[in-house]
Amino acid sequence: MTITFRFLGSFRRVINKGKIDLEAECFITLREAIQKIVEIFPSLRDILIDPELADPRPNSLILVNGKEISVLNGLDTQLKDGDEVVLIPVVHGG
Repeated sequence: MTITFRFLGSFRRVINKGKIDLEAECFITLREAIQKIVEIFPSLRDILIDPELADPRPNSLILVNGKEISVLNGLDTQLKDGDEVVLIPVVHGG
Protein backbone atom coordinates (compact mmCIF):
# COMPACT_ATOMS: atom_id res chain seq x y z
CA MET A 1 0.00 0.00 0.00
CA THR A 2 1.09 3.58 -0.59
CA ILE A 3 0.85 6.46 1.89
CA THR A 4 1.68 9.97 0.72
CA PHE A 5 3.61 12.20 3.10
CA ARG A 6 3.65 15.96 2.50
CA PHE A 7 6.23 18.13 4.25
CA LEU A 8 5.86 21.86 4.85
CA GLY A 9 8.19 24.60 6.08
CA SER A 10 11.43 23.53 7.71
CA PHE A 11 10.62 19.84 7.24
CA ARG A 12 10.54 20.39 3.50
CA ARG A 13 13.85 22.28 3.55
CA VAL A 14 15.62 19.58 5.57
CA ILE A 15 14.78 16.73 3.20
CA ASN A 16 14.61 18.82 -0.01
CA LYS A 17 11.26 17.28 -0.90
CA GLY A 18 7.70 18.43 -0.49
CA LYS A 19 6.20 14.98 -0.95
CA ILE A 20 7.17 11.33 -0.79
CA ASP A 21 5.24 8.11 -1.18
CA LEU A 22 5.88 5.50 1.50
CA GLU A 23 5.31 1.87 0.62
CA ALA A 24 4.11 -0.13 3.60
CA GLU A 25 2.59 -3.44 4.62
CA CYS A 26 -1.15 -3.89 4.87
CA PHE A 27 -1.39 -2.55 8.43
CA ILE A 28 0.72 0.30 9.70
CA THR A 29 0.11 2.93 12.33
CA LEU A 30 1.01 6.57 11.95
CA ARG A 31 3.71 6.07 14.62
CA GLU A 32 5.30 3.26 12.58
CA ALA A 33 5.08 5.26 9.35
CA ILE A 34 6.78 8.27 10.94
CA GLN A 35 9.51 5.96 12.25
CA LYS A 36 10.08 4.69 8.70
CA ILE A 37 10.25 8.29 7.42
CA VAL A 38 12.96 9.26 9.92
CA GLU A 39 14.89 6.10 9.02
CA ILE A 40 14.82 7.20 5.38
CA PHE A 41 15.65 10.83 6.28
CA PRO A 42 17.74 10.74 9.50
CA SER A 43 18.25 14.53 9.42
CA LEU A 44 14.50 14.92 9.91
CA ARG A 45 14.70 13.22 13.32
CA ASP A 46 16.47 16.22 14.90
CA ILE A 47 13.69 18.66 14.10
CA LEU A 48 10.65 16.37 14.04
CA ILE A 49 11.08 14.09 17.05
CA ASP A 50 11.16 15.65 20.53
CA PRO A 51 14.27 14.08 22.16
CA GLU A 52 12.81 13.94 25.68
CA LEU A 53 9.45 12.49 24.71
CA ALA A 54 10.49 10.54 21.60
CA ASP A 55 7.34 11.98 20.05
CA PRO A 56 6.76 14.18 16.98
CA ARG A 57 3.66 15.95 18.34
CA PRO A 58 5.36 18.78 20.27
CA ASN A 59 7.19 19.85 17.10
CA SER A 60 4.51 19.38 14.46
CA LEU A 61 0.90 19.53 13.52
CA ILE A 62 0.04 16.21 11.91
CA LEU A 63 -2.93 15.75 9.60
CA VAL A 64 -4.22 12.50 8.14
CA ASN A 65 -6.53 13.08 5.20
CA GLY A 66 -7.07 16.65 6.37
CA LYS A 67 -7.93 15.76 9.98
CA GLU A 68 -5.70 16.63 12.91
CA ILE A 69 -4.63 13.39 14.59
CA SER A 70 -6.05 14.38 17.99
CA VAL A 71 -9.56 13.80 16.57
CA LEU A 72 -8.45 10.40 15.29
CA ASN A 73 -6.43 7.86 17.30
CA GLY A 74 -3.34 10.04 17.60
CA LEU A 75 -0.13 8.27 16.65
CA ASP A 76 -1.99 4.96 16.82
CA THR A 77 -4.18 5.94 13.85
CA GLN A 78 -4.25 3.05 11.38
CA LEU A 79 -3.20 4.16 7.91
CA LYS A 80 -4.59 2.65 4.76
CA ASP A 81 -3.74 2.68 1.09
CA GLY A 82 -4.08 6.14 -0.43
CA ASP A 83 -3.97 8.06 2.86
CA GLU A 84 -2.20 11.42 2.94
CA VAL A 85 -0.20 12.54 5.97
CA VAL A 86 0.81 16.20 6.21
CA LEU A 87 3.57 17.29 8.61
CA ILE A 88 3.53 20.98 9.49
CA PRO A 89 6.28 22.35 11.77
CA VAL A 90 5.21 24.19 14.91
CA VAL A 91 7.13 27.33 15.86
CA HIS A 92 7.64 27.73 19.59
CA GLY A 93 8.29 31.04 21.24
CA GLY A 94 8.19 32.66 24.56
